[in-house]
Amino acid sequence: MEKITINGATTLYEIESIKPHLPTRLHCARGEGRTVYLSNDDSVYTAPEESGGLPREPYEPTLEELQTVKLATVNTACNAVITAGCDVTLTDGSIEHYSLSETDQINLSAAVAAVQAGAAAYPYHADGELCKMYSADDIALIGTAATGHKLYHTTYCNHLRAWIQQVKTTEELDAIYYGAELPDDLASNMNTILTAVSEGA
Repeated sequence: MEKITINGATTLYEIESIKPHLPTRLHCARGEGRTVYLSNDDSVYTAPEESGGLPREPYEPTLEELQTVKLATVNTACNAVITAGCDVTLTDGSIEHYSLSETDQINLSAAVAAVQAGAAAYPYHADGELCKMYSADDIALIGTAATGHKLYHTTYCNHLRAWIQQVKTTEELDAIYYGAELPDDLASNMNTILTAVSEGA
């Protein structure tokens, strides 16, 4: 960062930015947050008087703008929950955790496809664990749990988005967050969908 002295003083001042203010004057922003005006013609800078007008009112976003922000927030939360993954109880009773990043989902899909095609076992790994051979039954359990985890959160997020778009006031919108209990009509619709999937409809 540039340093300058003023009027030959021994003190050095750190300068964050220097820009023209007037033809004979430079406007310098000092590191301490103060502003110094330097002149090349020995004139003394006089700050302009305040306009005396009313201060600007703070901007109040519209409900539509707030809804757009809320929609993006719940999308981000949903993606984070999905990729964080889920716990799975394996055939030996042990519980392991599996993350579900996009790459993890691709790898798991390949494992499930392999055992569905007849492989007796397939290599995979839990979070932070060394890769090992999993039985076809365990691969199926991991795949089913991962699919259910993603389906639940994708469906919930979809219903949450519908709720966000239905609200009429900012107070209603403020009450919505990822994990909030859905209104009865949306909760009923979501349960119908998840039940249909679990029953193989």
